Amino acid sequence: MRDQIGMAEWPLLTAQQIHGNKIAIVDQPVACDKEFAGCDGIITSQKKIALGIHVADCCAVYIVDPTTPAISLVHSGKKGTERAIVSNAIRQMREHFGSNPAELIVQLSPCIRPPHYEIDFAAQIVEQCRAAGVKKIHDSGVCTACDVDRYYSYRAEKGKTGRMLALLGLT
Repeated sequence: MRDQIGMAEWPLLTAQQIHGNKIAIVDQPVACDKEFAGCDGIITSQKKIALGIHVADCCAVYIVDPTTPAISLVHSGKKGTERAIVSNAIRQMREHFGSNPAELIVQLSPCIRPPHYEIDFAAQIVEQCRAAGVKKIHDSGVCTACDVDRYYSYRAEKGKTGRMLALLGLT
């Protein structure tokens, strides 16, 4: 798949994804694939690095600063959203790379939503972005549990499912 989108030669950086709010900061060039232990998100300003997050019902949150430029890819489900991981990522982008939240572009991936899940964490993520000053927020509005022929859903498939890989990189 990475071949088809021009990322085949780029190192793939992933997060262990423990449903926390820790973000890995990558501010130096990277030569090989790496998983960041204890993290649920990654931020970088480095070009030609692929950031990857695996999801099945949780939300992959893409955050792009086209001005700096800098990017972040965050895994946010019920617990990560409760722990304000997206707010933390936005704050870290501001602190480490000088990103202005008003200039950020945020995209939410498909994720589980009511009535298939008791909490609308996608709506909470949008609210966290607005509270942080983000103006350009795009939500796919798609529920993973509504279309298991197209998306993996841990809950709808009772734990016997795969994972989707969200990718983000700077050229």
